[in-house]
Amino acid sequence: MQVETGAIEVLDGDTLRIAGVPVRLRGLDAPELRARCEREKALAERARQRLEQLVVPGVRLDRIGRDRYGRTLAEVRDDAGRDVAQVMIGEGLAVAYAGHGRRPGWCG
Repeated sequence: MQVETGAIEVLDGDTLRIAGVPVRLRGLDAPELRARCEREKALAERARQRLEQLVVPGVRLDRIGRDRYGRTLAEVRDDAGRDVAQVMIGEGLAVAYAGHGRRPGWCG
């Protein structure tokens, strides 16, 4: 599904809201804005800003299912066709995450 700019809101480094529907990007975990330390908070804001840069021109969503919080789980590609999760991971703003197991600490 192709999504245009006006319907996209970036909530944090791994979650969007598209036309009111929360969408969790598959394959990554980004630092939380409600951070436990200043380092995580700064990284979380950078991740949110970068995700916004990647998706504001528009994105392509391939819905996978739902995550454990009921959000739509999707692979997301930017207008250039790049996997947004891989871009975020490659830039050090997120880590690979399969949706289970221990999440990394960002404060260390």
